[in-house]
This record gives sequence, C-alpha cells and structure tokens, in this order.
Amino acid sequence: MADCIRVPLLLLLICVFSSLRPGPALGNPGAAERNPIAGASPPRKRSAGWKLAEEGVCREDLTRLCPKHSWNNNLAVLECLQDRKEETEIAAECNHLLWNYKLNLTTDPKFESVAVEVCKTTISELKECATEELGKGYLVSCLVDHRGNISDYQCNQYITKMTSIVFSDYRLICGFMDKCREDINALRCGSISTGEKDIHSQGEVIACLEKGLVRQAEEQPGAHPIKDDCKKSIMRVAELSSDDFHLDRYLYFACREDRERFCEKTLAGEGRVYKCLFNHKFEEAMTERCREALTTRQKLIAQDYKVSYSLAKACKSDLRKYRCSADSNVPRAREARLSYLLLCLESAVHRGRVVSGECQGEMMDYRRMLMEDFSLSPEIVLQCRAEIEGHCSGLHRKGRTLHCLMRVGRGDMGSIDPNCQRALQSLIQEADPGSDYRIDRALNEACESVIQTACKHIRSGDPMILSCLMEHLYTEKMVEDCEHRLLELQYFIARDWKLDPVLYKKCQGDAARLCHTHGWNETSELMPPGAIFSCLYRHAYRSVDQGRRVSRSLKKSTNVDLSRDCKVEVQRILHQRALDVKLDPELQRRCMTDLGKWCSEKTEAGQELECLQDHLEDLVSDCRDVVGNLTELESEDIQIEALLMQACEPIIQTYCHEVADNQINTGDLMECLVQNKHQKEMNEKCSVGVTHFQLIQIKDFRFSYKFKTACKEDVLKLCPNIKKKVDVVICLSTTVRNDTLQDAKEQRVSIKCRKQLRVEEVEMSEDIRLEPELYDSCKQDINRLCQNVAFGNAQVIECLKENKRQLTQRCHQRIFKLQEVEMVDPELDYQLMRVCKHMIRRFCSESEGKNVLQCLKQNKNSELMDPKCKQMITKRQITQNTDYRLNPVLRKACKADIPKFCQPILNKATADSELEGQVISCLKLKYADQISRLCPEEAAAQEQTGQVEECLKVNLLKVKQEGCKKEVLNMLKESKADIFVDPVLHTACALDIKHQCAAIPPGRGRQMSCLMEALQDKRVRLQPECKKRLQDRIDMWSYAAKVAPAEGFSDLAMQVMTSPSKNYILTVIGTGVALLFMMGLLCGRFTKRLTQELKDR
Repeated sequence: MADCIRVPLLLLLICVFSSLRPGPALGNPGAAERNPIAGASPPRKRSAGWKLAEEGVCREDLTRLCPKHSWNNNLAVLECLQDRKEETEIAAECNHLLWNYKLNLTTDPKFESVAVEVCKTTISELKECATEELGKGYLVSCLVDHRGNISDYQCNQYITKMTSIVFSDYRLICGFMDKCREDINALRCGSISTGEKDIHSQGEVIACLEKGLVRQAEEQPGAHPIKDDCKKSIMRVAELSSDDFHLDRYLYFACREDRERFCEKTLAGEGRVYKCLFNHKFEEAMTERCREALTTRQKLIAQDYKVSYSLAKACKSDLRKYRCSADSNVPRAREARLSYLLLCLESAVHRGRVVSGECQGEMMDYRRMLMEDFSLSPEIVLQCRAEIEGHCSGLHRKGRTLHCLMRVGRGDMGSIDPNCQRALQSLIQEADPGSDYRIDRALNEACESVIQTACKHIRSGDPMILSCLMEHLYTEKMVEDCEHRLLELQYFIARDWKLDPVLYKKCQGDAARLCHTHGWNETSELMPPGAIFSCLYRHAYRSVDQGRRVSRSLKKSTNVDLSRDCKVEVQRILHQRALDVKLDPELQRRCMTDLGKWCSEKTEAGQELECLQDHLEDLVSDCRDVVGNLTELESEDIQIEALLMQACEPIIQTYCHEVADNQINTGDLMECLVQNKHQKEMNEKCSVGVTHFQLIQIKDFRFSYKFKTACKEDVLKLCPNIKKKVDVVICLSTTVRNDTLQDAKEQRVSIKCRKQLRVEEVEMSEDIRLEPELYDSCKQDINRLCQNVAFGNAQVIECLKENKRQLTQRCHQRIFKLQEVEMVDPELDYQLMRVCKHMIRRFCSESEGKNVLQCLKQNKNSELMDPKCKQMITKRQITQNTDYRLNPVLRKACKADIPKFCQPILNKATADSELEGQVISCLKLKYADQISRLCPEEAAAQEQTGQVEECLKVNLLKVKQEGCKKEVLNMLKESKADIFVDPVLHTACALDIKHQCAAIPPGRGRQMSCLMEALQDKRVRLQPECKKRLQDRIDMWSYAAKVAPAEGFSDLAMQVMTSPSKNYILTVIGTGVALLFMMGLLCGRFTKRLTQELKDR
C-alpha cells in the first residue's frame, strides 16, 4: 500500500481503467489480502484462470442476480453485483471478497503494462503520453487526461470499465482515505473499517464529504472546515466522475429510476446523462433524493467548472485562447469557479470575439442552471439567508426563489441587506439573462404568450425580445405574471449598463472614450457600472447647443458627442426607465425618502414620478435636481413617457404622426398634443397626461423645451433669478407690452422669443390651473359655483365670468384683470378663438389679432355667421358694456378729454388697492376720471354695470371728441339690434321680456321691437323702470340720428333734404359749383390764347 500512496493522486484516481478481459497477472489478490487497511484474511493461491463465479461465498448471489453469460467474466460479475438494486442484499463474505478483488486490481504493479498493451495505438498518437516515464504510473494519468481524444474502442472501454470499479468504493481510490480520514470521522460520514459499509454505502461517504464541502462554501452554521488536501481529493473525484454518471455512485443509485424515466434514450458518457437529469431536475416526477444529489453536483460545478465534463471539454480551447486561466492577480481557486469562467468568456463574446458555438451552448445551459436554482450560488445562500427565510421560503423551483429575492431587492417586499443586493447583482451578471431571455426560466414561462403575440417578429433568443416586452408593458397584450417577472429582472439590468447587450454593443466605444470604462467583466471604483449610463446620458443630452450646463471637462474636450447608434440606444433605455421609478437607479437612490414621504400610496404605473413632479418644490435638493433633469428631458423628447405615448396613440396617428415620425428632440410632439387636446379622438388618459405635463411645466420654464431654447438668452438678460414659467412669461410679456406702448425703436425681447411667448400665453389661457395665481384666488369660487364644470377649454374661466357678480372680491379682481387683457388681445380669449375659429378664417383672416373681436362684431349679423360664434360675440359685447375699461376702442377714443382730470385719481390710488392699484394701468385711471366729468355719480360706483356707458349715451350731444361720439353711437346701434348687449336696459326689462316677448328669439332687434310695440300698446303695462329706459332709448336714437355720420351717398342726401338748414346748405353747394364753372371758363380762354400764339410762331 505504501507503493500505492507514492503514486501521483491523478493516477491513483484513474488507475483502475481496465479492459473487459484483464490479463492473468491481475487475477492475484494477494497484495490486497496482505494490506492491513483492507482487513482481509490471509491470501490463497489461485490459478490464472480463477473466476469469481467459482467462489462458494458468491455462487448463490451470483446465480440469483447475474445472467449466466456473465459468469465467466470477472469484471462483468463485478459490474452486475455492484450495480444491483438497493433492496437486494448479498452475503457479507461475498461482499468482502469482491472488495478485496477490486483493491488488488487497482494496486497491482503490473497494471500499467496492461494499459500499455490495450492502449498501444492510442499512446503512439498522443505525444504527451508517449514521452511519459514508465513504471511510475504517469502513463495512465496522461491517458485519463486525454480520454476525450481516445478513438480506439478497446482502450476507451478499458478506461470506462475500470473506472466504474474504482468509484464503487472510495477506499479503492489510493490516497483518498489517508487524506480524508479525519474529515470523514469529523463529519461522521461513515466508518473506514472493513465490513461496516457495503458497496452501496461507499458512494454515500463521498457524497457526505461533498455536502460538507458545500456547507463550508456557503458558510452554514456549524460547517466543518475540510482540510485542503481532502478538499482537492473530493473535487478531483467529482471531476473524474464527470463524464459518466455511473462513476458518481451515490448519484447513480439515487437517480437510477429517474434516469430510466427521463433519460432512457440518452447514451452514457461525456456528461450527457448528467445534463439530461439537470434539465429535468424540477419536474414533478423527479424523486427528491435524486434532485438533492443533482443539486450537490451542480454546486460542485459552481466551485470548479472542470466537474462538468461537457463544459470543460467544449470551452477548453476558448479558455486558453482568451487567457481565462492565466490571470496572475486571481487566486487559482477563483479561476476554477464557474462564475469566473462565464464572466471571462461572456466578456469575449460581448467584445465581438469568436467563441465556439459548442462552448456558447454549454455556457447557456449553465447560465440557465444558475438562474433556475439560487442555491447553486454560495454567495446568495450566505448573504440572502434572512431574506429567503423571511420572504421566499418554499419557492425553490424554476427560479421562483431568485425572482422573489429580486422583488425584495426592488423594495416591493421590505428592505434588503446590501450584501444580498450585491450578491444578486453579481449573479445576474454571471447568468447574463439580458442577452437571451430564455436563460431566465421563470421569465420565459411567464411571458411566453406575450412573446408569441407581441414579439413574434423577433427571432427567438434575440436580446431585443426584452426591449419588445418593455415596450408592451402596461398594454393590453401584457399579462400580470410576465409584468412582475420582467420588472424584477429589469431592475437589476438597469443598474449595470453592461447587462443590456445591445446598449453595450453600440456604446462600448463611446463609453471607453468618454467614460473611461474597462472590460466587460472589469469594474472601477471611480466609474462604477451604475455610473456609466449616467455618463452616456450626459453626453447624449447635455450639450451647450441645447442650452444646458456642462462641466468644464466637457467644455475642454473637442469630441464629446455620442455616436448616432449609441444615442439611439440611450434614448431606448430612457424610454424604458420612464415606465417605473425603480428602473432609474439614480432617481430611486436620491428620492427614496421623498417617495416614502409623499408617494407611498401611489402604486399604479407611472404614478410615482408624477407624484414627485407634483411635489417638486417640497423635495430634498438632490431629489429635486434629478426629477428636474428628467422632466426637462421629457419636455425635449416626450416619447420617453411611454405610458403617455400609449394613451395618446390615437391622437398621434390622426394629428401628430408626421411630428412623431420626424421628431429629433424638438418638443414638437408635445406642442402638437397640446394643440389637439380637445379633439374628439382624444381619450381621457391622454388628456389627463398632457394636462399634467402642462401643469408641471409651469413650475420651471426649463421644463418647456421650445420656450427654453427660444427665450433662454432673453430670460437671462431680462428676467434673471426667475424660475417659475408663469413668472417668466409675465416678465417677458410685460417687457414686450412696455416696449410697444413706449414705441421703442427696438424690442428688447427677441423675435423668436416673442413668437414662442405668444404660444405659451395661448396655452396658459386654456386651463385656469395653468395660471396658479388666478387658480388659487378662485379655488373657493370654483368649488362653490363651477364644481360640475370640467377643466380645460377655458370652461372654468368662462363659468367664473358668467357668475362674476357672485365671486369673492379677490377672485373678482383677477377675473376682471383677465377680461381686460383678453379684450385688449382677443387672441388670448381661448373660448372666443375656439368657438369662432372658422368664422375668423372666413371674415377676419386679414385682421390683426387685436382687432379680431371688432371684426367679428361687424360681421355678427351676417347670414353666414355661425350661431354659436354669434352667441359668443354677444357675450363679449355684454362684457364690454358692463365696464368701459373692458372696451379698449371706446377707452382710446375718449382719452383726449382725460389728462387734466387724471392726477387727482392717481393721488388717491394706493399701491395695494385690489380694485385699481395692481389691476388697472394709469391710462385706464385717467379715462375713468374723464368720464366722471360728465357722469360723476355713475363713475364713482365701484361695481359698474354699464352706468358709465349709460351716462355717455345720455350726454351724447355734450361729448366733444368725434372718436368718442362714434363709439357711443356704435354702442347704441348694437343695443338696438340685440337687447342683451345693453345691460342696463336688459336688467330693467328682464321681467317684461319674460312676460311679453318670451316666444321671440333674441337677435336682429326682434326682442327690442317687441318691447317697443308693447310700449306703444296702451293695454300693456310695462314695469316703470323698463318703460323709462325704453323712452330714454327712443330719445337717444333720435339724438344719434342727428349726430351719426352718413354711411353712404344716399344717406347723405337724405340727411341734407331733411335738415332744417336745407336751403342754406343747397345755396352753399350751388355757389361753390358756380365758382368752379367761372374758373373753368377763365382758365379755358387763357390756355386757348396761349396755344394760338405758339402756332403763329
């Protein structure tokens, strides 16, 4: 036995690979019987033709268990008896005899000579083996190492048969017992005394040691530290039994029935049976004992890839080619780990290097294996023990436990230990499911139906399948289970840019150039994996041309732009991350506190980001910055908002498809959606999403991309330190108005900014919520008077206008100011422009924006006028006649009489006066005082309802300015056509109209004619106030007829013929005509005489 121990371990593990018919020299068991460890009885002399079947102690068992044709072959008898069923017993004496015979075979000094004879041809072909020194056992060791290249059938059978003999009993592996004696006893894996373990139990000893090795790797409580020499022996035994599952005796007996059930047609050898059983490991019919044995072997493979025969063989050349075992900085034990091999070869694949298809196939099998069973990763078992016990117990099969841990890692089921989080991230990198979704069995099964319907146009296994699934997240095609599995995986892929293979392929050059990245499986403390995408994002979007701030280092660099392909991929990732806050690592890290504080109840898709945007002012500084940057980016490319794009698909296809197809970060798509927000194709989800984005934009002018790019220089120059968009718009519009009023030679606001400013003002007028000060002032009134009115289309504003008398003072002042602005600039009157859109095109296409209402009023009674537009014009006329300040034309026409009366009112006005101070400019105050000269009592009234205008009508003949007279005449003319535009008369006669003219439709003077007939009918008794006002109107119309200018020649002739000074006028006209006649005669005589003189010459 001493000689045996001196032989190298590799040989001693393999030295039993013998031929089917061993030579006579091998038939002598004397050496075994003399071995003290074997505990055998003294040897007996036997002839060279000795047969096991001839021994009396085994004859009965052999006859009962083995076929008769095998009796003459000792090795066939050994194979028959040692592979018997567990419930079948053999005599102890026979068992002992068999063991002594096998031990003799493995330790006979003539064994090598048999190998030379049987494998003569193979040795000559293998140069490495032909040079080995004979007599020391190295030859057989070399043959075993190259057994995959042995083509000679007899030699191959020789090795295979003898291997099965040795691995049936660990004591036959020379040296194994001495190296592992202490560990076997410490772990109580069985006795090393002869007879206490039968041949079936010998495999259990090695299996017990293997389990102890696994417990030590997982650092389980109470794990026994196995000595290094024994550890190497255990791994070597596992490695040498990797090609044929018969050699792993414990697994063979544990899985014998399962092999027949699942892998009956699978040929033994080259690890094929192992792989077949691995693939069926989680089948319901798989026995628990076999599943446990398979798991133990997989864990050994995870510690040393060479325990997998097929993987080691398929990837041998690639490992050497890419130096995956030559890293001097990595300990040898780590080099052997499956994870190191996978990372090294995956790095080569991702860099575009050629890795054999056979090797890639093996890698995929083991990557899938890692994703299916978390227990194969010692780091997961060690670092995530608490999470597994607390949240994920009982979910072991088909990757469910791992996905449960991912869900915990996302924060969906409580907090997770940072070490567990890192272990999960490492495992995802090793398995690399982003490159092929099929690696993740749980995801594959959950999303199979979605892939078949939504992603059937993409080749199976293509990395873009995951992107396709993300594009259909939260759509009708997505199923709930797939949604959960997808988000759980994407959470970890989003935290390492390398795990998205398409992004890595397109951007690895840019990342190396701009972000100083290293290899695929290398990391840097200065640039961790999670920071690489942020770096790419900054270079993709943070350019000076786009008005964004950049770092000094970027300014110094001359080549900071991403390639087009990389930028497309960065946009794709941003679109995906916008679906869920947790897919954006930077956002989740910085906003964790704020998410819990403000958004804990927002659990639906996309609600968390909307919640953070709604509470932007309340967020901590770091969170506010990252949310602000993301919102700014959305304004530039709203397609990042995938949920909004899904909701708005109908409106985009109908009205904005050209913008959507051609948009390259311009903000045009959002502008198109805003403009078409009230089309019939607009659904509620899209409308709500667009309005929400508009509400977010008012918090910072940078959130409106087109406004920011058009006006950034103007804002910095004219409105510094102003952040809110509403304030910026007011600041710039005030500057434009002042420059216009003062007739400035050059406008301070650039023309491109003025154009965009107009767009922003119109958009703000559409929804009262887009003007925070107005909304806050009127919120109470809205709840009280307009609670059933929907926001948008300026409907709430219109409701407040109609209920103006019932508003609180603060809201009334704001509404009055809004009306004043709208009357000066009707384009800001959203309801008027919307309702009369087509009529403006028909009648007022050539009119300036500020004259639109005046043009509509002039064409109000046209037969082509739309009734709804006519009704809206009437409303605006009524509004104008309630207060002279809302009639800019009248105010301008009458301002000539104001200057000498202006100063006293200015002196009385206070800075904080809500009625006049902040709302009405100095010119309006001056005009109010001028009116008071003729109508002091009416002008003094705070709540004006047409009294000033009424006073002007009464004093029409006293008004000196012709322009003012003309406007008052127009007011009288309009009121004659429609009583509604005369608020004083309408109020006084409301009851009489109801009683006398209820059946008469308004407009075209019909109700006014009805009241006049009632006034002349003595049988009808009108209200005294109505009767008085009607009589006043008759007098005013007669006054107006006297002073109204002629509108045509016939009108002029009529006025002359009916004038009391008719004779005087005709005399003056006749005298003028006579004078012209006389001048013509005189001039004609003179010119005729001059012509005659010229002829005489």
